[in-house]
Amino acid sequence: MLEMTALHLQFYISAFMVCLIILLYTSIQGRFDRLQSKLFVAMVSVLLVNSITSIACKISEPYAVETDAAFTAMKVFTFLYFPPHTVLTPMFAYYVLSVTGMMNKFSRKDHMLFLTPVVLVELMALLNPFTDWVYSFSADKKFIRNTGEIFLYLCAAFYFIFAVAVLLLSWKAITRKRRKSLLFFVVLVVSGVMAQLLFMELEAEVFCEALALMGVMITVENEEERIDSDIDVYNRKALNMDLKNHIANKQRFYVICVKITNPEIIQRVTGSANSDILIEMVTNYLKGVIPRYYIYHTSPDTIVLTLMNPEAAKAQELAEKISGRFSQEWICKDTSVMLNSVVMVANIPDDLKRHKDVFYMADSPVPSNNTKRILAGADLDYLVRRVAVKSAIQRGLTYKNFEVYYQPTYSLKELRIYGAEALIRLHDTEIGNVFPDEFIPIAEQIGLIDDIDDFVLEEVCAFIKSGIPSEKGITGINVNLSVIQCMRPDFVKHILDIVEKSGIDKSMVNFEITESVAASDYDVLSSVVSELKANGFQIAMDDYGTGYSNMQSLFTLDFDVVKIDKSILWEAEKSELGRIILENSVRMIKQMERKILVEGVETMEQIALLRTHSVDYLQGYYFSRPVPKKDFIEVISRNKNA
Repeated sequence: MLEMTALHLQFYISAFMVCLIILLYTSIQGRFDRLQSKLFVAMVSVLLVNSITSIACKISEPYAVETDAAFTAMKVFTFLYFPPHTVLTPMFAYYVLSVTGMMNKFSRKDHMLFLTPVVLVELMALLNPFTDWVYSFSADKKFIRNTGEIFLYLCAAFYFIFAVAVLLLSWKAITRKRRKSLLFFVVLVVSGVMAQLLFMELEAEVFCEALALMGVMITVENEEERIDSDIDVYNRKALNMDLKNHIANKQRFYVICVKITNPEIIQRVTGSANSDILIEMVTNYLKGVIPRYYIYHTSPDTIVLTLMNPEAAKAQELAEKISGRFSQEWICKDTSVMLNSVVMVANIPDDLKRHKDVFYMADSPVPSNNTKRILAGADLDYLVRRVAVKSAIQRGLTYKNFEVYYQPTYSLKELRIYGAEALIRLHDTEIGNVFPDEFIPIAEQIGLIDDIDDFVLEEVCAFIKSGIPSEKGITGINVNLSVIQCMRPDFVKHILDIVEKSGIDKSMVNFEITESVAASDYDVLSSVVSELKANGFQIAMDDYGTGYSNMQSLFTLDFDVVKIDKSILWEAEKSELGRIILENSVRMIKQMERKILVEGVETMEQIALLRTHSVDYLQGYYFSRPVPKKDFIEVISRNKNA
């Protein structure tokens, strides 16, 4: 008898210590604002009370036969055990509803029906001193289970089965780690309950429940991976998990995306590029208007909020409130700054259907022509278009919907074709033709620009390999290089692999580098240009004069050709100042002993103007628009025969 009592005391003391550790750790985390966390703390608190009352009962039990005081203490502590323990399984069922996101689907009526069984058995436990429905004590002061305890177990079984059913229904909505943790809780608790039900002398139920909650704390309640600890809001990973959960459960909710459009002001004010200063200011404000657990920091200048089951008017009202705050100054290190923002409001699933669409909204740049502070409804159509173009790009690479067009370049002296520029086009079966100005920025954003660039180069190499260009008098074809392509590691090696595999003369490939690219990273570009030229390629600076000029790169990088942007030519026709800019640009480039190609030639008058400046090459609609390879072959065939 004493040995069993000692064993039971060890179980209950161990349960007490486990629960105490859980509460201490949870309090250190300090995040009790979510319903999920409150339910977890409540369950641990119930077990803590159960372990204390059980310890007191076991200490009193050996002396109950001898003294009335000990027997009274045992009865009191037994009574204090049952009411809180009765609500443990309903709490767990509610906890599962909260973790899986199914709680939002419960109406007030659903809650009332759901709680009816536990209210009944709770009354049985509270009235037991007068009814002896659940338990009683024999004449020799031994604990006796009565019929009512069966109802307590049946009630617990109901809530456990319900929790398991919710878990299975939400299987795809929660992460694998959470599934395993909650199943671990169920298995461990059921094992403890069944052991104590079948073997009354083995009182391990509370200890098993405490261990189960320890596992839940470690895997479910521990949010270190989900929290941006510097500003105490959720991170991108948490948003991804929660969006998948809500959408898998077919919940309706709103997403509000706050994009700060002038984040660089913080660096000018503070002298530091630390974006956390900016986000901390904004999130501190947002925590005052919406619970912390609905705020997600997704990128240095973007914050996403989720609103569960609100009316459209409330979502719009919150968006206007946030936007209104940005019309006022913010205090950053004792300095007033004005932050500009665009607030986007989208309904799930009416406006956006997938979690990827939400991230696309958060990550996509705001249209350059946007003048609104709040975008909602039809204002978000540009996102739908971007999603459609993104899908078209992916289909294009899979089903070869891309096509290389060629725009001829002419020598000014003879007005004959000497080369061409390769330009990419996308013909999609669903949304039709998509132009590069639209799909290239999106391809860069989604990481597919390298595949497109490789496709263009491979097509150009195959065309040169056919022998047709050289046979028709073409001396080279220009291929554009993107920013991302130039900056990636082993870029030149990758280019050489493609070109050498085709077996063509490298001098037939001319690479064009936009001057905005050259200005962005001079050291890398210098190395790239040197390596490409050392391997026999020709190099041109594209779009000279578009506002990104970098004189150091123009003077130092070993370009063979400088392509003057059409804007300089067109302005030269309109004004004397434009003429001066064109004349001096040409003179400077000639003094550097570089060839000059002028883009945007559309009239004979422009050709005459350029003759006076003795430029080398011309390109523009006067001669030809970009055309498919078949049509380009016809153009150069006529040129050869002319």
